[in-house]
Amino acid sequence: MKKKYFYEFIIILNMILFLSIVESCWFDKKKPNIVYMPDMYYSEAYEPYSDPYSNYNNKKEKNIKIPLFSKEKTSSLSPVEGTISRNNSFPNFKNIKNKGLNYSKNIIQNPLINNHYEKKEIIIKKGKKLYQISCSICHGKNGDGQGDLVKNEKIFGIPNYKDRDLTVGSIYYVITYGKNNMNSYASQLNEIDRWRVSEYVMFLKNK
Repeated sequence: MKKKYFYEFIIILNMILFLSIVESCWFDKKKPNIVYMPDMYYSEAYEPYSDPYSNYNNKKEKNIKIPLFSKEKTSSLSPVEGTISRNNSFPNFKNIKNKGLNYSKNIIQNPLINNHYEKKEIIIKKGKKLYQISCSICHGKNGDGQGDLVKNEKIFGIPNYKDRDLTVGSIYYVITYGKNNMNSYASQLNEIDRWRVSEYVMFLKNK
């Protein structure tokens, strides 16, 4: 009788172990059958463009209902009406490329000054630093077209700013879209910095 009970105990124990193993195994890792601490495994803190709905099926878990989310599959909402892109701080100039260089020559006031973004002295100070990093190697520290590359005969035909008909708008246009042998510097300088450099170039021209 003792052996019979012993064997029954072993069988029951093996069944428990087997069921535990089967229960813990799950092929779909995105939807595990058992999670030890679901509130930590599935955080309710949303990440941009993530699915706002948890994959963990638990009756006790609260069901998140956010009908405003785009197709209910992303936690990133569309920007509100009137939002301006960080790469387009001055929407009045967003079509300057289509209007062309001649149009940009009519822009004689720096929008940073018009919009009270910075004082002119600050713009020139910051523009000088940016100019020395990105522009002086070709155009020269004084804007005379005698940068180090020109002096070493690596490039030719760099003009003196004083000899050119320039406005802050035309300078911005060329920095943004390039002209002749000069490529666009839009990837090196953001929109605000391009206006700063443009103001500093005008400072050198009128110096």
